[in-house]
Amino acid sequence: MKKLEEYVKSIPDFPEKGIIFRDVTSVLQDAEGLHLAIDQMQEKLEGVDFDVVLGPESRGFIFGVPIAYNMHKAFVPVRKKGKLPRATISQTYDLEYGTATIEIHKDAIQPGQKVVIIDDLIATGGTTEAIIKMVEELGGEVVKIVFLMELAGLKGRERLSGYDIDSAIIYEGK
Repeated sequence: MKKLEEYVKSIPDFPEKGIIFRDVTSVLQDAEGLHLAIDQMQEKLEGVDFDVVLGPESRGFIFGVPIAYNMHKAFVPVRKKGKLPRATISQTYDLEYGTATIEIHKDAIQPGQKVVIIDDLIATGGTTEAIIKMVEELGGEVVKIVFLMELAGLKGRERLSGYDIDSAIIYEGK
């Protein structure tokens, strides 16, 4: 059986020279790779007491929903601004070139709920930091954050210090 890392295709010099792009779609396109990714991410939640799985658009949906389903938990989507139909709260955060705004419904997290965040990748940690702020604004508690891949060289884990973070694959570089 292949290791999870073997399903990830690494593309050198994309999107610019010197960058190695870690392609999650190669994991998704292989039934065994997808199964292994979900299983390994879900294993990181063994023994964690939580109420809700939260995942950002779009790859957080891909990994978060099956984990929520398997563990019989609710799933809360985090969407780009303007995509949710009811009253929302939002958070704006910095991107490499500009800013982005994400939202969740105001009633998505109830005070005191324990929340797990699931996503495909942690790089600088900006998206996850924005999500944490929204969860806490609604009175929830982030008890665990699980990523498929981590680019350790970008120090996202340091930015999110104080939170329980786990990754199925850790790449030392950027």
